Amino acid sequence: MSRLCGHLQEGQLSNLHTTTLPGFDGAALAVHEVGDAGARPLLLLHGLFSSAEVNWIKYGHAACLAEAGFRVIMPDLRAHGQSAAPHEEAAYPHNVLVRDAQALIAALGLEDFDLGGFSLGARTTAALLAQGLRPRRAILAGMGQEGLSAWSGRRQFFLDAIDKRETVTRDDPHFMAVMFMKTMKIDAVAARLLLCAGIEVDLAALVATDVPIGVICGDEDQDNGSAPALARQLAHGRYIEVPGTHMSCIARPELGQAIRDYLLER
Repeated sequence: MSRLCGHLQEGQLSNLHTTTLPGFDGAALAVHEVGDAGARPLLLLHGLFSSAEVNWIKYGHAACLAEAGFRVIMPDLRAHGQSAAPHEEAAYPHNVLVRDAQALIAALGLEDFDLGGFSLGARTTAALLAQGLRPRRAILAGMGQEGLSAWSGRRQFFLDAIDKRETVTRDDPHFMAVMFMKTMKIDAVAARLLLCAGIEVDLAALVATDVPIGVICGDEDQDNGSAPALARQLAHGRYIEVPGTHMSCIARPELGQAIRDYLLER
């Protein structure tokens, strides 16, 4: 399938709406939806320091998927976007994002649906699959083998970025992460608690899952290691290359097109 997506963005999505649903502990999570209410549900999870608006809506991916016949459901993760960002440590137990996703799936009554995520959202998706969640198809975008098997180093990089947010210089490798965090007005206290909570992925269970998984990654994106290597490990994985780096691929229509085409395959 090669047809292009439309270029409808946030201000042009006539049926885009936002509701608030409870996370695992009742924390208010903003959930954005576009597409027909009776269409096939697709739950998409955004990346670290981002939001549903930036990851999925702003550059037309949500519109592309809605045009293709999906009900696109896009929560803002805890401590991101319009969702709650509590400062209490108890609000960030281990696997908190997995627990929130499970709470949203239950609240939305999702049974026959597709699931995907980008970067941190992909790690959350991988953890859900490893725990036995069975969507029809899944997407791991912006994710490679080391992003799942060696997360501690990547997490420390972002913790250091939070700590350096007021002193970082342009020649520091954390500079872009700090600038993005500031642009997105991320609550540093909540973000640190979220990162410290972690997400555990049972790699053996993920590799063995019978869910078809599209591993979609930019051709210049090595931020989370090798996406082709990850796809080769999975029992039903396939690597799909799109143009761009970890950041720039978000702004390219090919990302939404690749998600659409993979999910629509027979």
